[in-house]
Amino acid sequence: MKKRFLLALLATVGMLQTAGAAERLTSPKGDIVVVIDVQNGKPTYEVSLGGVQFLKPSPLGLLTNLGDFTEGLTLAGCDSKTQHDEYWLKTTKQSHISYDATEAVCRFEKDGKRVLDIQFHITDRDVAYRYKLYPKKIRGGETLVAVVNGEASGFVMPDGTTTFLCPQSGPMNGFARTSPSYETSYTLDDQMGKNGWGNGFTFPCLFKTPAGWLLLSEAGTDGGYVGCRLLNAGGSNYKIGFPQEGEMNGFGTTSAAVSLPCETPWRTITLGTTLAPIVETTVTNDVVRPKYQASKEYVYGKGSWSWIIGMDPSCNFDEQKRYIDFSAAMGWRSVLVDALWDVQIGYEKMAELARYGRERGVGLFLWYNSNGSWNDAPQSPKGKMDKSAARRKEMAWMKDNGILGIKVDFFGGDKQPMMQLYEDILTDANEFGLQVIFHGCTLPRGWERMYPNYVASEAVLASENLHFGQGACDAEAFNACIHPFIRNTVGSMDFGGSTLNKHYNKDNQHGTTRKTSDVFALATAVLFQSSVQHFAMAPNNLEDAPAWAVDFMKQVPTNWDETRFIDGYPGKYCIMARRAGTKWYVVGITSDGTPLQKKIDTKAFFPKGTKPTVYTDADAIVIFN
Repeated sequence: MKKRFLLALLATVGMLQTAGAAERLTSPKGDIVVVIDVQNGKPTYEVSLGGVQFLKPSPLGLLTNLGDFTEGLTLAGCDSKTQHDEYWLKTTKQSHISYDATEAVCRFEKDGKRVLDIQFHITDRDVAYRYKLYPKKIRGGETLVAVVNGEASGFVMPDGTTTFLCPQSGPMNGFARTSPSYETSYTLDDQMGKNGWGNGFTFPCLFKTPAGWLLLSEAGTDGGYVGCRLLNAGGSNYKIGFPQEGEMNGFGTTSAAVSLPCETPWRTITLGTTLAPIVETTVTNDVVRPKYQASKEYVYGKGSWSWIIGMDPSCNFDEQKRYIDFSAAMGWRSVLVDALWDVQIGYEKMAELARYGRERGVGLFLWYNSNGSWNDAPQSPKGKMDKSAARRKEMAWMKDNGILGIKVDFFGGDKQPMMQLYEDILTDANEFGLQVIFHGCTLPRGWERMYPNYVASEAVLASENLHFGQGACDAEAFNACIHPFIRNTVGSMDFGGSTLNKHYNKDNQHGTTRKTSDVFALATAVLFQSSVQHFAMAPNNLEDAPAWAVDFMKQVPTNWDETRFIDGYPGKYCIMARRAGTKWYVVGITSDGTPLQKKIDTKAFFPKGTKPTVYTDADAIVIFN
């Protein structure tokens, strides 16, 4: 009896040791290794590439009203398998995506009960993870709802890492108290340990480690969760932060209400010894799935936009007719009619304008204010997008008049009700066959694949600032050398640039002065990715801009089949290639107007014996066949 009891005790100890052992997950080719462990009851993970540590052991776990699932846990084991996925998207940097990934589920227990799974998705350039939370047994049944109050999800950087980050603005600040809207300037090559302006940083977040580069973001966020930010937790420690209390004018909590079982959004990590994996990653769309079918086959393309040059007064009937004629002359698909059209044009005349456009092969996108009660933005149409009945009535009118899509502006933060509003607008718009662009808004998080009628989001310090201040014009090249490495890596970016005007004014004689060249303007039309581009060109450019530049803007694609990073450094220069069909565009820009001496091997893009067209100057280069 004593012997059998001793054997049973030893067997139990062995089981506990096995249950507590670290798990090692690898990418399909074995280059990326993720180690899952529990240290003093707290779950951790670390990430290495090529045997070099890119993330030190970093915390995992959820804080909920059902319990604290960040400590007191044991690792019950991980199950993994290799998965292949393949899909097509017309609205992002690559049309056909095919990849292999290690998919793993790591099970965590507390007090002997399974309480949390952490699901991992590991490719040869990306690591993503999310949580699955289970119902809790209670007297008489199970809890089928919960509140997630926060995450322990963290990222502990190696010593010597520098940061390339965009500070999160405080709530209810800025124009008409509309912040945060992801529209602040980046700080590059900075030291760790800072927390932006005190509110952390907006995603995506780029880091340069001693061994290479690392990009953090999130994917799969919808109305079932909150949009998150990155907070510095001291030194090299960064963690996921939930929204700020003051967002939406203080209405609503910063927590996420969920039904159980639930899966949270993905935390995404892209890593590489060069910037190529960062620029070329598709992880934010890889880990999500469509939420509904497209109501029709959506078409994409280029368009014009009077507001960036003419501001609010340009949103009148005659000027919009002139822009319709301009888009028709350029062979473009659309005109974006911006704020105050309901007052300065009116619904009856807008219907007439839409008919005029259709006769010339040009459709309309219409601007709307998202606002119900979260800021003071006065521009109209207002009160049309925040409530279902009014929104659907408005969208039915748009469908009857052949409107192509909407641009919805001035959102109120990242709390769950606001994320639900994004989803509701997209879902209703699809039913009425409308494409959707968001401005004054949050970052897209895999939305190109999740929502088939989603086009792009601003979520960047965009072209309007070039009109508002000379400082933005002076810094245009510097900022343009940032976006391909950070903001535009994870989602379509509605920038609204590429003007050929010398001045941001209707007469092209006054206003802020563009400091970049025409070649630079053409290059950014390729560098800044969005399947619908409303460029800042104006009708006068048909007469006062170089014919070769106008011709290029007539034919430059907005849908890309392939993207390749060639060379660059954030804030200094960027050289990139994009392919549409069989046609390649190789473009490069530099930030300070100093000619850049770089050898580009063009054989991979242009067959031997062909002579591509080349435009070049001190600011930029554009090569295409």
